[in-house]
Formats: sequence, C-alpha cells, structure tokens
Amino acid sequence: MEAIFWLAVVIVLVIVEIATLGLTTIWFAGGALVSCIASLLGANYLVQVILFLVVSIVLLLFTRPVAIRYMNKNRTKTNVDSLIGEEAVVLEAIDNLKAEGQVQLNGVAWAARTQNNEQRIEKGAIVEVIRVEGVKAIVQKKADIQ
Repeated sequence: MEAIFWLAVVIVLVIVEIATLGLTTIWFAGGALVSCIASLLGANYLVQVILFLVVSIVLLLFTRPVAIRYMNKNRTKTNVDSLIGEEAVVLEAIDNLKAEGQVQLNGVAWAARTQNNEQRIEKGAIVEVIRVEGVKAIVQKKADIQ
C-alpha cells in the first residue's frame, strides 16, 4: 500500500514538472522513487519518509546547480543581456565624478560610466561593457581587463 502511495507521488511530481519545466519538483520525484523502492523492499514508513527527505535534499543541493547551468548553456541572450561583453567606442570622455560619458555600442549612443569613480576613460578608447544599470553601460577599458 505504501509503495502505491509513493508511486502516485512520483507520478504527480513528474506531471507537475512536465507542466512547469522549472526544475522544481523533479528532485522530490527522485526522493519519492527511492522511498517507493524502499517500501517494496520492506522498509518501515519512518525510514521511507527519512529517505524521501534526504534523497530529495541531496538531489536538490548537488544536482540542481549543474542541471540549471546545463539547461541555460544554449540560452540566447536578448536585449540588455546581449550587450554584456560587447566592445564599444568612447564618444565622450567617461568621468563618473562629472557624470559625463558616452559610448557607441552596436551603432547606438549609450550613457556610460566606469566601475569606479577614480577611473577616467578618454574619447576614442575601446571599452567592454561589463554590465548595464538602467540606461547606463558600465564599461572597462579593454587594456584593464584581465
């Protein structure tokens, strides 16, 4: 009877996972499957519940980050994400303290700032976008990138 319960839990969790595709319930389905096997081997209910919790948590902690990384590997970056790592030309000297600076990035002029206030980048320099904050490209001089 307990094996049927655990099998039903596995089926429900797999259906939820297929419906959501969010890698949220598959780890618990693994725990329920182990508990189902333990039930068939004659383990008592407390052991089954402990196995369910332990296996689910171990799967969640150790395999989810790898699975997420693997699944996002081929994700196409769009919009702002696609600008990170792009090269740009400084159109107006970048000086954070004066709130000045502009770069040309993919044919479009962007307000630009450096990562720290002490750094100043002259007009004509080649920079790389390291992140975007609002409507400003945060850049670093290509020679400064390690």
